[in-house]
This record gives sequence, structure tokens and C-alpha cells, in this order.
Amino acid sequence: MEHLFLALLVIIMIGALASGFPVAFALPGSAIISIGLAAFFGYLFAGDPSAYFAVDGPKEWLTAGITNFRSNYWDVETDTLIAIPLFIFMGIMLQKSKIAEDLLVTMGQLFGPIPGGLGISVIFVGALLAATTGIVGATVIAMGLISLPTMLNNKYDKRLASGIVCSSGTLGQIIPPSIVLIIIADQLASAADVANTMRQTDYKILTGEFNMPGEFRVGSTSAGDMFLGALLPGLVLVGLYMLYIFVYARLNPKAAPPVPFKGNFDSKFWIKVILVIIPPLALIFAVLGSILMGIATVNQAGSIGAIGATMMAGYRLHQGKKNAYYPIIISIVSLIPIYFLSKNYNLNIKAVDTRDLGAILIALFFTITFLASVVWSFWRAFKIDDVLKEVVVETCVTTSMVFYNFTRSSNVNLWI
Repeated sequence: MEHLFLALLVIIMIGALASGFPVAFALPGSAIISIGLAAFFGYLFAGDPSAYFAVDGPKEWLTAGITNFRSNYWDVETDTLIAIPLFIFMGIMLQKSKIAEDLLVTMGQLFGPIPGGLGISVIFVGALLAATTGIVGATVIAMGLISLPTMLNNKYDKRLASGIVCSSGTLGQIIPPSIVLIIIADQLASAADVANTMRQTDYKILTGEFNMPGEFRVGSTSAGDMFLGALLPGLVLVGLYMLYIFVYARLNPKAAPPVPFKGNFDSKFWIKVILVIIPPLALIFAVLGSILMGIATVNQAGSIGAIGATMMAGYRLHQGKKNAYYPIIISIVSLIPIYFLSKNYNLNIKAVDTRDLGAILIALFFTITFLASVVWSFWRAFKIDDVLKEVVVETCVTTSMVFYNFTRSSNVNLWI
């Protein structure tokens, strides 16, 4: 009978998900309903609520689920998860400030004249959004709102257009910095700690010694290692998506017709392409490069991405005005001397040397100017169309759903 209620759990879960019920409530709800039904029928037909449970009873299973839920929030040493809201903030800021839309329009103009070119540009922009947002839902919604009407208006096949949006959106699962990879790295670290504790206990019982040799310990994987391992497969997947669209458009021209560019491919157009593409690519390189090269931790890289996205939004929201690029120019001009001074002088104020005092004061001046440019960009995002408020609210909602889905998924796996 245990297998019957396990099958019932899977059926209820699939039905709830297929009906559009929120994942955060479908997973725990299906588990609780299945446990309740098993206890009810066990009491009804066998006189024992635990009769149809392979191990323990409904009380123990529900208690185990609640304990697992609480442990995810009470673990004060899980600092890796701090990077999740930072990466979400970065991606949503790029979407709300229309930078993602500019990318899609520009790439569509660049690749549009070739068969399937608009679809290829959607995949490219989806990959860039995946490397900033890290959340599948946010990427799919953004690509659906921006690109799907454009493809349908240009007579793309509905099935192909929908498939392009869904495939480009799911790139957020694998292309770093992926939120899923951060969570997996955190779970692997927790599992490694539990395994090492158990091994330590067994080793002490068998040998009587307190210190277990290092070769018996279970190793873990950091979020940076996860990013490094997922980078190449993610790029390969992007290339395969683009190749599929290109070949499909050649075999079936009516499904993905070319979209002629009405303008001219002159110097102004190429300058526009550079100004639209280079900043997001530079931001992605700064975030991933700092992690993969060991310059910054995942949390620090997330902070870099959030600040960089806000500074990009600062000039995009002020587009067309003379002072639009002032904050980002000031920040770049400030970072160059700071980098030069940090390489040639000791800027550690805890060990001040009179010979480095002048360098420290200069670095302090440029640090203040850099912070001023950052505050300026945040102020623009706050004042113009309440962009900053919308981004913060959506970041809070998305982060809450990510953690809730994460804990609920852990619980349903435990109950299964």
C-alpha cells in the first residue's frame, strides 16, 4: 500500500503543477495531502494511522518536513546564498531599464536579414540575460514580452517562436551565474559536512582517535567551481540552439523568414551596436571573470554585478541628455588610478607607511568620487519612473519565491 500512496503523491503533484498552481505550494501541498490520505485510510481500514507507512507514521513524516524547512533558515553559516538576491537584482535592473530590450532590437537588426536571424538574436540575448538574471522565470517573461510579439509580427511560425522563447529562457539554469548552481553548491557543502561528521564519529568508534586523516574526508564543491564547470556546456548549448534555428530556417524558409533592415549598415549603426552590446558583455566578464580568476567571491561578484547594472541603468534612463554618461565616466576615471595605486603601493591603513601616505590619500579621493558616481546612478534609477523601487520589490518577491521553492522542494524530496 505504501507504493500506492507514493504514486498518488506523484499524480497529485503533476496535476497541481499542470493546472498552473504555484510550485511553492504545489510541492508541499501534494506531500501533505498524500500523508493525510495515507493516515486516514490506515485508520479507517487498519485501525492504525501508521499502517500504510513503510517507516514511522504521519506525525514523524510531518515533523521531519518541518525540521528540514527550519534548518534551511537557521543555518547561520550559509553565506553563499547572499549572492542570490544580488544576481536577481542585477538581471531585473537590466530588464526594467530597457537595456535588454535595446539588446534584442539591435541584435535583431544585425542578424535579421539572414533566415532565422531574428530567432538567433533572441537566443543570443537570452544567453546574455541568463548570465545576468540566473532565474528561468524572469528570463522567460522578459523574452516573451519583448521578443515573441516581434517574431509573430514578422510571420515566424508560432511553434518555433514559442520554442525559441522557452529554450532561451531555460539557459538561466546552466549559464553562470545561475541561481540553481549556487543552491546546488550550498546543498553539496551541507551534505559534505554531514558526511564528514558521520565519518568522524565512525572513525572515533573504530580507532578511538579524535582526529580523522584528511584523505578520509568528503570534499565539497564551491559555487565558483560549479560556474566554471557549467560555462562551457552552456556556451555549447547556445551554439546548438543557434545552429538548429539556422538549419531549420534554411529547410523551411516560411517558418523563420528574414527580416530586412530598413536602415543602413553605416558607421552610426556600428557605433550603436558597440554601445549596446559592449557594456552588458563587460559587466558579465567582470562578474564571471572575478569569480573564475579567484579575484572575488561569489557574493562580492554579485555586488559588482548589482552596482554595474545600476550604473548602466543610470545612463540608459537618461538617454539623449548631455549628462547621461557622466556617472559611468566618473566611475571609470576613478577606478583606473585606484587600480594603479593598489598595484604599486601598500594601501592597507592598518599598516600605514609614511612613504605610502600620499598614495592612500589619493586613493581615498578617487574612492569618494567613485562612490559619488554610484550614488548618482542609484538616485537616477530612484527618481526616473520609480525604476529602483520596482526592481527592489520584484527582487524581494523573486528571492522569496526562490527560497520558498527551494525549501519546499527539499521537503517534498524528503517525504518521497
